[in-house]
Amino acid sequence: MDKKNKSAFLELINKLFDGTISKKEISILFSFFLNNQKITEWPNDFQEKSEVEAKIYTKINAKIHTQKEKGKVIPLYKRSIFKYAAAALIILLLSVPFVINQKGNSDTIDTPIVLDHNVVPGSNRAILTLDDGSEIDLDIEKNFRSDQITNNGKSLRYENSRTADHTEIAYNYLTIPRGGQYHIVLQDGTEVWLNSESQLKYPVVFAPNTTRNVELVYGEAYFDVSPSTQHNGAKFNVVTSHHNVAVLGTEFNIKAYKDENAIYTTLVEGKVALNTATEYKNLVPEQQAIFNKDNATITITAADVYNEVSWKNGVFSFENKTLKDIMKVLSRWYDVEVVFVDKALENEEFIGVLGKEQDIEDILSIIKNYSTIKNYTINGKTVLLE
Repeated sequence: MDKKNKSAFLELINKLFDGTISKKEISILFSFFLNNQKITEWPNDFQEKSEVEAKIYTKINAKIHTQKEKGKVIPLYKRSIFKYAAAALIILLLSVPFVINQKGNSDTIDTPIVLDHNVVPGSNRAILTLDDGSEIDLDIEKNFRSDQITNNGKSLRYENSRTADHTEIAYNYLTIPRGGQYHIVLQDGTEVWLNSESQLKYPVVFAPNTTRNVELVYGEAYFDVSPSTQHNGAKFNVVTSHHNVAVLGTEFNIKAYKDENAIYTTLVEGKVALNTATEYKNLVPEQQAIFNKDNATITITAADVYNEVSWKNGVFSFENKTLKDIMKVLSRWYDVEVVFVDKALENEEFIGVLGKEQDIEDILSIIKNYSTIKNYTINGKTVLLE
């Protein structure tokens, strides 16, 4: 690919991501994929793309020939301009966790019922509970500061200024409500991204030369742990309601919601070990440990890391997920209650990526067009699917 073509290709890809691509341009892009069955040379500034875009490039390159229909597709953008080229593009990109919008023609005459509601996408929201029990709404106190803590409205940071006395360790809680997310940097430099409806308990400062313990009380969190080599060999340990995750220095995701019967630990890089009263399991990168709460057993499986941690990067990625599972994720982010009037809808499977900033009505309309949903109703904070 010469320099001129590289530049043109990047421009088209950027327009595709932005949802501003024209009919003519999408045809050119489609032709490019058809005529370059093996993409062996990507543009030099590939590494400069965002993590999400980089993953998409990699998936396109690796899966461009795997044109297998795995399920229904949830388009990313709701734009009618994609209609004429969508059929071919959907087939081409079906195995890629990014899909192009097509506005299908509905066979039903039902129209959505949207009553008064205030459903909006989630945002950076959290409640900080100090060791004295006082609570600080970080959505209101966007510039909260103390001797050890600074906040900028989306990230909370603890200063690495001193170590705790063994006998005096103060704990704080960071609670993320439904419709919220937040980032925190602990005193040891460990970074944690918390998803909606989650709570983390952690020491204000860590005691020296002892295991650094934090507790994911409930919910979902992505950890980028400060290596033990920077803390005199002190290991890092995440406690959940049912097991411990021992860490040496790594990146991993834990999903431990109270209303789910399993806890999912996905290792991105590094090494972790899970232990319960009866089991001890090691994880290697791109593996997932599933702890079954009913029988207290741990199962190790291969994981699609991108799909598991995409929430941290501003998107929800679903691959062969049921509508029930998808709505559970969306209900937390949009702070809504989803009711399946037709229970058969719960088991319909989809593939696709949804931007976390999208309007709930757009998402429901898209899903309706590509499922057997006859209609949906939004009333206040309740969504009815029938």
